[in-house]
Amino acid sequence: MKLPFVLASRFVAGETLEQALPVVEGLLDEGLHVTLDLLGEDVDDRVKAARLTDSYISLTRRLADFRAGRDANISIKLSMIGQVIDEGFCQDNLRRLLDVARESDTFVRLDMEGSSLTQSTLGILEAVYPDYPETVGTVLQAMLRRTDADVARMCELRARTRLVKGAYREPEGIAYQDMPAIRERFRQSMQRLLVDGRYPAIATHDDELINATKAFAGERGVSPRDFEFQMLYGIRTETQRQLAAEGYNMRVYVPYGTEWFPYFSRRLRERKENVGFVLRNLVKR
Repeated sequence: MKLPFVLASRFVAGETLEQALPVVEGLLDEGLHVTLDLLGEDVDDRVKAARLTDSYISLTRRLADFRAGRDANISIKLSMIGQVIDEGFCQDNLRRLLDVARESDTFVRLDMEGSSLTQSTLGILEAVYPDYPETVGTVLQAMLRRTDADVARMCELRARTRLVKGAYREPEGIAYQDMPAIRERFRQSMQRLLVDGRYPAIATHDDELINATKAFAGERGVSPRDFEFQMLYGIRTETQRQLAAEGYNMRVYVPYGTEWFPYFSRRLRERKENVGFVLRNLVKR
């Protein structure tokens, strides 16, 4: 059974780029920054992976024309462009995209997926980064036990890094399981990135971590212009606007596409109030 898109419409801007662009326009008009993400993952067919690479290239060109000098970029999942098929094939597709992104001055974030792809994602980043240091960066998940070392490496490379708690279910041997431990690892990584990183993105909806980031930046004299906060479309919208009003760079991650269900499912697992929102919409006429 295909679930109706209305269930996900709080968190997903549309099933097509044309539906998503008015959302992007509204956010940019409010002084917020935007990252657009075409949803999907785990593509195991070369023809489809090549076609999705072309879709990302078209998105990059369209966004460059659309944003009119405002700050909008894209995020991609490498598993959509051949990562689970062949890393060399994936890297070739990524370079095709990055060539276009560099020409249009569009930053590309390599999103992070489950832990089985973490090393592959970072390896591909390191392979292409010397040729595109201004164009590509990645994401690290605080919940993973390996992340301290990965933060140190990204700081050494000077690669722009987005820090998140992590939304995938992982075994205890790979990831911290309890929230106090995850928050502490997030704080430690955030502090290292603010001091030694290059324009890090602190992606959280957690007031405790938002306040810790503000306090640490203030103590260390890190300008609000030298990093950004990030949040997901549809979650804590008033807080997003408040942070922007306070002078922080505030970026909203805006997903779109027909393959929205895995993303939508992760949002439900993260926040109990999201389940209530969906249940209310089930009975609306």
